[in-house]
Parts: sequence; structure tokens; C-alpha cells
Amino acid sequence: MTDDQHKTGLGRRAVLSAAALGAGGAVLGTAGTAQAREQSTARPGHGAPGHGGAPKLPVPTIVGHRGSAGYRPEHTFGSYEYALEIGADVVEQDVVPTRDGHLVCRHEPEIGGTTDVADHPEFAGRKTTKTIDGTPTTGWFTEDFTLAELKRLRAVERLPAVRQRNTVYNGRWAIPTFEEVLAWADREGRKRGKAVWLHTETKHPTYFRGIGLPLEERLIKLLKQYGRHRADAPQFLQSFEAQSLQRLGALGGAAPKIFLLNGLTSRPWDFVVSGDKRTVADLVTPAGLRWIAGFAQGIGPTTDVIIPRDASGRLLRPTAVVKDAHKAGLVLHPFTARNENQFLPADFQVGTDPNAYGDPLAAFKTWFATGIDGLFTDNADTAVLAREDFWTSRTPTS
Repeated sequence: MTDDQHKTGLGRRAVLSAAALGAGGAVLGTAGTAQAREQSTARPGHGAPGHGGAPKLPVPTIVGHRGSAGYRPEHTFGSYEYALEIGADVVEQDVVPTRDGHLVCRHEPEIGGTTDVADHPEFAGRKTTKTIDGTPTTGWFTEDFTLAELKRLRAVERLPAVRQRNTVYNGRWAIPTFEEVLAWADREGRKRGKAVWLHTETKHPTYFRGIGLPLEERLIKLLKQYGRHRADAPQFLQSFEAQSLQRLGALGGAAPKIFLLNGLTSRPWDFVVSGDKRTVADLVTPAGLRWIAGFAQGIGPTTDVIIPRDASGRLLRPTAVVKDAHKAGLVLHPFTARNENQFLPADFQVGTDPNAYGDPLAAFKTWFATGIDGLFTDNADTAVLAREDFWTSRTPTS
């Protein structure tokens, strides 16, 4: 990316197009490809190819959240592989360290809810309480285990009461290292004839740096080994902490960076530690978005930042965040879209069972209509169908 491109919203988004937008025929077929091309044409500059023959990504891009968490225990090769099978354009990982410095894929360092560690009496003494980002948490933590010890554990479904069918896979898969995921992505890319896109998050980076296990150096070292640090790589880097993204950039990570944002009243933990008083509400103002554009190429806010909900859970009018972010040259990958009633706006819930499916197709299309560039989802197949419907509704009939 040239300095001139970096300074202008159009230039930034044109370069980022390799990592966010474009035509996507592999899953969608001929009609989907044509419609995606119309999308990229309507938004100048999008659709450049990615590194190593990486496919152009459709608009909106479907990000498989923790793989295919709606159908398989999260952050397992079963979850990652199934995400590709059901149409995800990008597969997400969260990385945390082991005691001996390896990066493994877990949503949180506490693994009591996502592995069978509690069934291992030899690890009973490792259970403890820690305060991470200001929140006391009791359980077992990856940083207290060597990689060899973690490999003795097996993954289990995190939400067994919600996704009972997923429990049939309990114990089937081990915890993957991020290096194993990179090797897997390379193999899958060769097998499928196109690069596999990854969306990788540094979890609690300030906490881990504080205990002598910094994430960024380890992550960039691995990305460089696989050529995924470059600006044209099929790779997103994401974090809830600005300093982590800035550090990744300073270490040579030129791959597109997405700044994750929680609710409007929240503050990134690195802001809390440094005394920065800004909240997410400040960061999604035009001035805040211009500041983000100095070190990131996109934002990943909660869907409620895009369309707020009232006290009953019903959707209100969309905010100006999409328009303002695009004006700043940023793409938007909101999180997280799911099929179950309890995760949907009240407008799209069906019946009274919180674990039953509502009308996610309608919900997803409503979010797509705001102009977002991508969406994290536990149910990539649902999102792909919603995207097809959304494109069809936007295609003029002759």
C-alpha cells in the first residue's frame, strides 16, 4: 500500500478489496458471481485478487465464527473443515498461548467449558481463579499447560444446553495449534484450487504480555513462515485492543487488520490500562473512525452498533456507522449472527423456545441491507442462503 493510498478512503478500500470484497463464484454459482460483480462495481475499487491465487471475496463476506460453531465444537478441525463445506468464505481462529509459548486455538484461555479437562484427575490441581481484563474467572487456563499436556485433552461443545446435537462430537477432536491451522489451510487451498482465507484474533493481548507470553511476536513469526503477513495475503488480523493491531503492524504484519468493538459504553482493555477514557461510542464517530483508519483497515462491531435494539429487543433505525466507516475507508465485519431465537432480535424470533431456530434468513438480510462488508456467523450455510436472497432482491429484472 502506498502512502497516498493509505491516506485516502478510496485507496485504502481498493487495496483491502482483496481481503474483503469481490466476486465469489466458488460457492454461489454463475448467478451469484454476476451479482457479486455488480456489488463490487457499485463500490469502486473492490474485487482485487489476493496472494497466492486467493479468490476474490463476495460482498458481504461470510466469516465462519470459530469455524462452524453452530454445528461442531468450536475451534476444532471438524469445525473449520465443516465451515468450508457449508460455504464460509473465511474461517476464524482465536489464539492464546501455552506455558511453553505455543499458540493454540481457543476462544478463551479458560478451557473448562470447551475441553474435557475436568475429567482428567491429573490436572485437578491446575484449577484456579484468575482476573483477566478485570473479570475474575475460575477454571483451567492454557497458559498453565504445556502443549504436550493440552494435546491430551479433547474438545467438547461449549453450549450443550443450546446445541445438544453438537455433543455427539464431544471428544472427537484435539485442540489445534495455530501452526497446524496454517498447514491445514495450505493443504486445503491446494486441494480446492484456491487459497483458504483465515481471520485470526489475538485474545487478551495486554494480559498475556503482562505475564510474559506476548502474542504478537509469536503470531507474526508463524504468519511470515507461511507468507500470510503480507498485504495481499488471504489473511485478516483482528483484536479488541488497538495496541495489539498497532504492534502487529510494527512487527511487519501488513495483512488487513480489523478492530473489534463491543457495546457502545464499553472501553477496550488496553484503553482501561493506559487511562484512555474513550468508549466505543467515541470510536464510531467520524473522528474516531478516522483515528482507527490510521492502523486498521476495518472494524468488527457488534451488530447492535449497526442496528440498535429497543428495551424489548426489537430493532430500531440503523445508525450512521456503516456510512461513516466507509467514508473513512474502513470495511465492516460485524459479529455474531446465529440461528437460535435467543441470539436473534425479537423481530425474528419464532415461538417461545430460546434454543429453537427463529427466522435468521430475514435477520441476516436486514443486516446485509445496511451495507456491511462481511458478517461473522455460527451458521455459514444460513448466511450464504441469506446473501443469495439479498443479491436477488437487489438485481433488476428485465
